[in-house]
Amino acid sequence: MAQARVKARRAAFLGGERFAVFAECLLTGVWIAVASLGVVTYPAAFAAGARHLRRRVGHEGGGLREFVEDFRGAVRGGWVVGLLGLAAAAAVRVDVVAARAGLPGGPFVGAVGILALLGLAVALLRAGAVWTPGASWRALLAEAGRRTVVDPAGSFLLVGGLGVVAASAWFVVPLVVPVLGVVVAAAVAVEERHRHR
Repeated sequence: MAQARVKARRAAFLGGERFAVFAECLLTGVWIAVASLGVVTYPAAFAAGARHLRRRVGHEGGGLREFVEDFRGAVRGGWVVGLLGLAAAAAVRVDVVAARAGLPGGPFVGAVGILALLGLAVALLRAGAVWTPGASWRALLAEAGRRTVVDPAGSFLLVGGLGVVAASAWFVVPLVVPVLGVVVAAAVAVEERHRHR
């Protein structure tokens, strides 16, 4: 009888802990959205959010103050990455417009551009998931690009997460904000899974 009660308490604690992590992911999504208002600051916001979630899961504490400190550290080189990401998205937009205009080879070029943009987004999420203060964004992105290719299962999980964000935006626009934290948590989990393999 006592063992059954202990098991029930343990299950309730673990369920509560899991819900607390989920709630922290949603709150982190709000922080990421606010930090991304500078448009080119989204890589730094993702990196700071991922670092916050790693601390939370590791029971190391942390809160908004630490998030802001991490964001300040990540934005130093991260704004350049954000600018290049926006340039890549603009180039893919031109490809898609060309594909819709009926130019010869347009559909192929548009499809390749969209796949390349998805790969870039996954590499950016993976780089942000392992960011630490003082890390070089160039080195992080190079290594994340390699992991994106050699760990296709993890990359497809992140593509699915990006799909959830897109679907959330399509159904109810405000849902995008908290779901950003869930996608960053997925990136942290994918990187942790890859590290243990």
